[in-house]
Amino acid sequence: MSPHADTACAPLIVHLIHQLEMGGLENGLVNLINNLPPDRYRHAIVCMKDHNDFSRRIRRPGVEIISINKREGKDWAHYYRLFRTLKRLQPLLIHTRNLSSLEGQLLAAAAGVRLRVHGEHGRDMQDLYGRNLRYRLLRKLLRPLIGHFIAVSKDLEAWLVGTIGARPQSVTHIRNGVDSVHFHPRLGPPAAVGPAGFLGEDSFVIGSVGRMAEVKDYMSLVHAFLLLLAEDEMAQEQLRLMIIGDGPCRQACLDLLRQAGVSHLAWLPGTRDDISQLMRTMDVFALPSLAEGTSNTILEAMATGLPVVATAVGGNGDVVQSGWTGTLVPPRNPELLADAIGAYYRIPGLGAHHGSHGRRRVLAEFSLMAMADAYLAVYDRLTQLPPMKG
Repeated sequence: MSPHADTACAPLIVHLIHQLEMGGLENGLVNLINNLPPDRYRHAIVCMKDHNDFSRRIRRPGVEIISINKREGKDWAHYYRLFRTLKRLQPLLIHTRNLSSLEGQLLAAAAGVRLRVHGEHGRDMQDLYGRNLRYRLLRKLLRPLIGHFIAVSKDLEAWLVGTIGARPQSVTHIRNGVDSVHFHPRLGPPAAVGPAGFLGEDSFVIGSVGRMAEVKDYMSLVHAFLLLLAEDEMAQEQLRLMIIGDGPCRQACLDLLRQAGVSHLAWLPGTRDDISQLMRTMDVFALPSLAEGTSNTILEAMATGLPVVATAVGGNGDVVQSGWTGTLVPPRNPELLADAIGAYYRIPGLGAHHGSHGRRRVLAEFSLMAMADAYLAVYDRLTQLPPMKG
């Protein structure tokens, strides 16, 4: 039996994040908590802002979720609220993620949290390439407080060592994992989804899933869709666009589709809980991001057997093998994005061919258990708990 078989006595890990809502980082955290051994560690999620019903995806009982409710702009009081929260919880280890929660490392040290981990999962519009001088200085100032770094892509691992100055032995590259049972290829005809008349028997669905934030550049995908529709009348009969997710750029995409007179050929329903089913109605998955760590939605699309068209940024090249599991294109280039998507529309069998390669790669290299085991090894090494047996 594990020395921590009594869950109530297990060490507590606090996961400090910006906000618990639909997103790749948040989805990865939920997957991690759901797949770590339940008697090894207890978990609490502290949100700098707040959380929504995305938290219902946590299957592990007893996970406390706390909102600090940080206001926009300068909110000095939130530091005090975070400090008091950490003093109350008294975790053995804190795990912060990305720049938005990095300052929590200082509060954790002040609150007596002995073990401190920081993860880098991707970048936003304010620092697409990791060159922002102020953000780099903040990371370098807080670096001595961090016992270990986790990077979800080779690109981020190299940046932490080469630019931020983290010691190579204190950085671990851990790939995201995907639930390849929940996300599986279509077994029959696609389900009827979307508004009445949206899908027909011969529809070809270009799909995407993610936060509709500026860094994801969904406007480029909408422009690419419009370019494909302009090619011929048959394209307007068959092509459909589906973008699942919500965010500040959703309305701009809807406005552009309406202005072009093709709103009826697109479905942007916002946040949904039936992602796996919706992916099985897609024929190609597209992600036009300007920056990316290791995209959970790309992995889910590959597990579903979809070919992936993605931008050649961040960790996308670690996941998508261009010409084998999908196609990589430059960012901010709707024309090349349209060409890559159009190839799957025009060439029979190409999508199924690349999609099957992607599914096999996920099964071999991106399992949830491999991801959970890698995180567990980091936590155990820092807490000096003996390795799990069996």
